[in-house]
Amino acid sequence: MQRKFITNLGFLLFLNLLIKPFWIFGVDRTVQNVVGAEDFGFYFVVFNFSFLFNILLDFGITNFNNKNIAQNTQLLNKHFSSILIIKLLLAIVYFLVTFLSGILWGFRGNELWILALLGLNQFFISFILYLRSNISALLLFKTDSVISVLDRILMIVICSVLLWGRVTEKQFRIEWFVYAQTASYLVTAMVALWIVIRKASFRKLNWNYPFFMVIVKQSLPFAILVLLMTFYNRIDSVMLKGLLPKDEGNLQAGIYAHAYRLLDALNNIAYLFSVLLLPIFARLIKKSERVDDLSKLSFTLLFVVSVIFSVTSYFYSYPIMDLMYEHYIYESAKVFSILMGCFIAISTTYIFGTLLTANGNLKQLNFVAAGGMILNISLNLVLIPRYGALGSAWTSLITQGVMAVVQVILATIFFGFKINFSFILRLLVFFTGVISINSFAQMLPFSWIKSVFIVIFASVILAGLLRLLNIKTFIGILKGTII
Repeated sequence: MQRKFITNLGFLLFLNLLIKPFWIFGVDRTVQNVVGAEDFGFYFVVFNFSFLFNILLDFGITNFNNKNIAQNTQLLNKHFSSILIIKLLLAIVYFLVTFLSGILWGFRGNELWILALLGLNQFFISFILYLRSNISALLLFKTDSVISVLDRILMIVICSVLLWGRVTEKQFRIEWFVYAQTASYLVTAMVALWIVIRKASFRKLNWNYPFFMVIVKQSLPFAILVLLMTFYNRIDSVMLKGLLPKDEGNLQAGIYAHAYRLLDALNNIAYLFSVLLLPIFARLIKKSERVDDLSKLSFTLLFVVSVIFSVTSYFYSYPIMDLMYEHYIYESAKVFSILMGCFIAISTTYIFGTLLTANGNLKQLNFVAAGGMILNISLNLVLIPRYGALGSAWTSLITQGVMAVVQVILATIFFGFKINFSFILRLLVFFTGVISINSFAQMLPFSWIKSVFIVIFASVILAGLLRLLNIKTFIGILKGTII
């Protein structure tokens, strides 16, 4: 299983690193600069608002389905037809709740139109993720990897034409960005649907009420977990708009969006780990096989990556924001330097939260997530009126840090992991070492970009010396001598 994880992770990362940097630094960054911080902040607020009730589109079905089909592949034919109908019914509920909530929150006119479009996009995203859960549950990771970047490839093509193709004399508008997303998600959903239909030997829709009730009952704990996590992950920008005057709220949300862009991109790397790990963990647990080696391997890889990027981002926050944006650079850099610390915590939760989910510890995870939501909202209520986007950044860092620590403790308890003090010491030494490397790099007579590459190279060497990255182990896994 470690070999399957490493080889498919490598392919998945290759595709994402090939496509997504151009999306982030080329297209998405350009859109933010062209439309301005206020307009993009408006989009960012509505986008995150459309995310709040995203669970109504899925109700935990995707996570449940991934785990269930991975352990019982023969059920794909039986479940697929009924779940399609359930997804369509849930979409109607989602649109009603989201639209009514938007009206109650104060959205009007163009805000409601953008909310409707982004709600449609959320439906496509949820549908794609459900289809991908079937593909990955069958351990067709390479196919799933291609689907995972298809929407971004299409968005790059469409947005590039609109931004640089001179097909119109009009200024690029944020609405065009949303339209490009809708078209890209629609095509990706159709491709993924075609693949799953072939694998499931699908012939016709089949409504089965008893099956519907079973799915809802079994998915409910997943649904509650996702709802709670969505609130403490996505409510920051919505509260920025709600707790500050309108124009100031959009501006602060735009500044927060500047800083959040890179964190969101890096979080996708951690998310890719969880996509691969959930079905693998589920199968290992069903077979009563050990999960500690794979857990340690995946956590170590993500910890090394997250520490390097988080610490380096703190030291080089201003030049990074100056490279990416044209306005509010100083304010964005302050938020970015704090917000990037969340990457370490989020990476940790993607490993241990996925492990606990595969093990069915949803009751405990829901209690933890509820605490995280209460903590996040409480801190935002206190910090946003005084510090704006910076207050939200500190809130996110504190909340994500607490969530990570608690989930590690829960995983240790439920799986009986032995506390490896030598391993913990090496992690602390690595973290301290990366800080020292960055501090030293500040004194080098090079451009900041060259210094960053030196920092990354030296940090990887340090990880190797501390045996956090072991080339012989990776080679052994790939050859199959280490399973």
